[in-house]
Amino acid sequence: MEVPTTSWDSLRKQARKLEAQLDEQMNAYRKLVSTNLSTKGDAAQSDVESWIERLIKQLQQVNSQMQAWVSSGGSDMVSHTLTRHQEILQDITQEFYRLRSSLRAKQEHASLLDDFKEFDRTRLDLEEGGESEQHTLLKENASISRNTGHMDGVISQAQATLGALVFQRSTFGGINSKLSNVSSRLPTVNNILSAIKRKSQWIP
Repeated sequence: MEVPTTSWDSLRKQARKLEAQLDEQMNAYRKLVSTNLSTKGDAAQSDVESWIERLIKQLQQVNSQMQAWVSSGGSDMVSHTLTRHQEILQDITQEFYRLRSSLRAKQEHASLLDDFKEFDRTRLDLEEGGESEQHTLLKENASISRNTGHMDGVISQAQATLGALVFQRSTFGGINSKLSNVSSRLPTVNNILSAIKRKSQWIP
């Protein structure tokens, strides 16, 4: 069995230092998770997560070295100390992954809400555009109806004028016919009157 080259005390100091750093970073990460309302992770979130993951890996390595000490014949006290450090590492790791999953779920939920709001705004814009187009069509239809009504009035007036002209033409035609008849008869009347006058002159 390979004998550990690093002293037990040195490993304990490294473990405690890493645990303290992890505790500090986890506090910052808890605040970030509780206050984050954005739909995507920012640089600060990425930096904290990366740093915590590196510290967890380093602490896992130190715990592995401490496990080597216990396996090489360490006392019960050393074994108990190792168990305590392993529990701390397990608790930190589980909380970190739980917080990260919670943050991802919040961001996904916020992203879905943004997508829904964008869809709702698009729907309203389309509806408003449709109403505007419908209003324009109604205005055009009303204008066409007014113009059609005006044209109908003009046509009616033209038809009435044409009818009056036809009536006047027929009336004038009748008068002309009567005048022609009178004119044609006037010579006969004149001839009769002339004959009567001549005949009266011959009577003694």
